[in-house]
Amino acid sequence: MRSEELGETLLPKRLALPIFASDPLSSVAYATQEILLVLTVGGAAFLSLTPWVAAGVVALMAVVVMSYRQVVHAYPSGGGSYEVVSRNLGANSGLVVAASLLVDYVMTVAVSVASGVDNIISALPSLADHRVELALGFVVLLMAMNLRGVRESGKAFAAPTYLFIGGILLMVVTGLVRVALGDAPVASSASYGILPEDGKDTLAGLGLLMLGLRAFASGCTALTGVEAISNGVPAFRAPKSRNAATTMAVMGTTAVVMFVGITALALIAKVHIVEGDACRLTGFPGDCAGAPQQTVIAQLAAAVFGGDHSVLFYAVQAVTALVLILAANTAFNGFPLLASILAEHRYLPRQMHTRGDRLAFSNGIIALAVVAGGLLWLYDADVTSLIHLYILGVFTSFTLSQIGMVKHWNRALATETDPAVRGAAQRSRVINAFGAVVTALVLVIVLITKFTQGAWLAVVAAVVLWVMMRGIRRHYDSVAAELAVDDPDAESVRPSKVHGIVLVSKLHKPTLRALGYAEAFRPDSLEALTVAVEPEATGELEQQWAKAGVRVPLTVLDSPYREITKPVVQYVREYRRTSPRDAVAVFIPEYVVGHWWEHLLHNQSALWLKSRLLFTAGVMVISVPWQLTSSGRAHGPSRRAPGAVRRGEPVPASGYEKLPAPESV
Repeated sequence: MRSEELGETLLPKRLALPIFASDPLSSVAYATQEILLVLTVGGAAFLSLTPWVAAGVVALMAVVVMSYRQVVHAYPSGGGSYEVVSRNLGANSGLVVAASLLVDYVMTVAVSVASGVDNIISALPSLADHRVELALGFVVLLMAMNLRGVRESGKAFAAPTYLFIGGILLMVVTGLVRVALGDAPVASSASYGILPEDGKDTLAGLGLLMLGLRAFASGCTALTGVEAISNGVPAFRAPKSRNAATTMAVMGTTAVVMFVGITALALIAKVHIVEGDACRLTGFPGDCAGAPQQTVIAQLAAAVFGGDHSVLFYAVQAVTALVLILAANTAFNGFPLLASILAEHRYLPRQMHTRGDRLAFSNGIIALAVVAGGLLWLYDADVTSLIHLYILGVFTSFTLSQIGMVKHWNRALATETDPAVRGAAQRSRVINAFGAVVTALVLVIVLITKFTQGAWLAVVAAVVLWVMMRGIRRHYDSVAAELAVDDPDAESVRPSKVHGIVLVSKLHKPTLRALGYAEAFRPDSLEALTVAVEPEATGELEQQWAKAGVRVPLTVLDSPYREITKPVVQYVREYRRTSPRDAVAVFIPEYVVGHWWEHLLHNQSALWLKSRLLFTAGVMVISVPWQLTSSGRAHGPSRRAPGAVRRGEPVPASGYEKLPAPESV
């Protein structure tokens, strides 16, 4: 797609919802499960805490959605939390948010894909041994789809997201109707008792509080990805802010309804699920050591629709698995956008700001896929292991962005005189202030309850990213300062003369072409240079040189230790020391090959020489290519330069003299 077609990639709300909100919408598929997994540590009796924990998650979701709607209206240029914090709290705080979000985007991909694979295995247990391969395959598929462009990926992901919403709502409504008719669904695990972990069956006081807080922290996974819409406002159609705010409201309402419905049904159907294998479920049939448990969604679908072999059971499992995998698309849109903004601000390599052929940030997409795939491989695509690394970064960005918004409204109120505008700003400030307090409290809870279970790795990763981005910015700043032009006349002064050196290994066609090209550049002086690694071969070269009548003098460097690079570099540097106002142009004949394995057989000395000479001031390194036959076969016929010698044609001894003058070249 041409750069001028960027406007055609802008999204209507119906496509923006599945692209930017598939993560928070799909999180409801495992948020209830994560709450139950924590509470069952103390035994079945502690499941009575579930409604209170779920209510806390719902209230938090409402606060965060309302808070980010203020961000969307105040900062429509995108960047979300990073831009808010950078503008209001400073660059260092902005980098904390950026590092946290980048880590969490990676975790979004890993957790969503692993959870999707779990749901596939719940329907098809025979695939349990191929968990990692399935997860990595889905990451590659997501990467390929996103490289096609934002709009194309949105069209591909819209149907599964809406089918998932429809499937979950159908399951919830059907289950509640059955309850109203006196035929409440019963989960397959309802008859199993739960054995508490050792010493956890009598939790009270502080222990009970910590268990409840830990369950709340795990349930907060339902909020992951909420900020993605605020990061992607520029991708919406006009009016961008209003459309983004509307999409966020729809997302929040839908997610809350589905989460409440799933949690209520799980309690009604008496769903039991534990961490690890199913052996802590008393009464589990057979040898349970290797038996995979069904997910909460799978148990509910089976209970509501009449067993785990019904058509609707498989339909719900299919759309749930699909949307969980596609939920990673939120990160595949948010990560590259944020990385692009950071690259524009010189905190990440400039390549992250580059758009590919399909106007997508290709380098960011590929980087995300590689890192997330590595995590899935390292943790065997296990959701329970990965979930502990999750959501810490989300609440870091939530808290700092809300504090930044409070400062934003304070600054606006200091200069605003219109009563209506001041009233709106004051209401927004109250919302953001409340959001800051609540999310800060949740951040502390998450940090305390999850730190020792693996969240420390996410903290370390964010710190490393923060330090790295600071280092990249320092590098770019120092390079910019070094390259800044202070005196144009002094910086553009010409060298007194140019001395040309053609590196020679033997007298053959590439050597004569390099001599001809060097002569065409018309240096003030020109010499050929060879290194006497083998005296016999050097003597033969000198004889051929004299016999061929090549007018360019041949200089032979002695090399008693059979080195090539060191004598050449020393010779060039010595020339620069004796003539510091002169420039040196080094011409290196190189083979152009057509296959990757041929690169291993040719040009190694040339590559090493170039890498050393490029560090010498006042030296230009010029490659003179000679296309071997394999290059033509691999890449098709190429046009040769006017006057160039065709492969197979006889080359006169002084063939370099017959090349055209520089003007015609």
